[in-house]
Amino acid sequence: MDNDNTLSRDELRTEYHRGIAVKLALIAVSVLGIVLFVGLMSISNYEGIGLRETYEIIWNHLFGDGYETGTLQWWADRYIWNTAMPHALAAIIAGAALAVCGTMMQATMSNPLADPYSTGISSGACFGAISAIVMGVSFSTVAGEMGIVVNAFIGALVPALLIIILSQRIQMTPATLILLGTAVSYFFNSMVTYVMVTTDADTLQSAYLWQVGSLDGMTWSSLPIMAVVTVVGSLVVMILSSKLNIMSLGDNSAISLGVDIQKFRLVCLILMAVMTAAIVSFTGILGFIGLVAPHLVRLVIGSDNRFVVPLSMSVGALLMLVSDYLAFQFASIPVGVVLSVIGSPVFFALIVWQNKRTGAIY
Repeated sequence: MDNDNTLSRDELRTEYHRGIAVKLALIAVSVLGIVLFVGLMSISNYEGIGLRETYEIIWNHLFGDGYETGTLQWWADRYIWNTAMPHALAAIIAGAALAVCGTMMQATMSNPLADPYSTGISSGACFGAISAIVMGVSFSTVAGEMGIVVNAFIGALVPALLIIILSQRIQMTPATLILLGTAVSYFFNSMVTYVMVTTDADTLQSAYLWQVGSLDGMTWSSLPIMAVVTVVGSLVVMILSSKLNIMSLGDNSAISLGVDIQKFRLVCLILMAVMTAAIVSFTGILGFIGLVAPHLVRLVIGSDNRFVVPLSMSVGALLMLVSDYLAFQFASIPVGVVLSVIGSPVFFALIVWQNKRTGAIY
């Protein structure tokens, strides 16, 4: 009997380690996919340079002596480092950040349909940016392109601050939080619509491109804020992943296990607001990443957020890179359009497949 129990424990231990190995392997595969698409994006607009040579140019730029001025490799190096690389890195950062925020929202709200935009953050950011583009209204002393970014960031924080203040005054359930976010979204969307219908055609086009989400025009100066906020925020979420597992069980279970759900939900809301604002203020509204990436990951490895968070980051980054690559290949349309075209049927298929498999979405 003791031998059987020992054997059973050994089998369980082996199965546990095998599961960990599979999850780590999936993270490694998705990271390799990211590296591949960085290379593909780097050469997609440059004739005469192959994928292998692209990586050689990147390596030589970092650790080599450079190329002779005027050669094909020299021009390719300039294109890759001045245009393609900041673009690709922005896609990686944005995809990772939005996926982490989606994972956090779905866990804290115990709602598989929650995403980073459930609190009206995207609508607030959109109103802030379009106020600067169309009306020249600035919420700060910063001017030019960065003024639009600052306006969008401040606009994104307004809905979050409103919800945070209300959550301190009333008992805020997940359903109430999402409904309040929906109401805030409708308000800011109506303001955006009013501003856009009263402007001229040229300005309207610039405002619309920001609204649908795009990575065009990304430069190295765009990356530090996005990168720092994403890295720090993601590390905090990983530290909190065990509590996210508890929150996924529902409010009653979380309370019985000693979690202050109101305080924890508030911390997650603040963290998600800052991370999302840091992304959408530069890129515009990029939908479906925060909704689809966590679902794809849970479908494969389960709901343990200790692994869902890092794998969602890599899958979100990969989805963004793939979408941006396809956007460029098909007439250089905004990446937000491609995300919607891909994300809608993928999410629908996930819901149908999961419902047939378990009788539930989550």
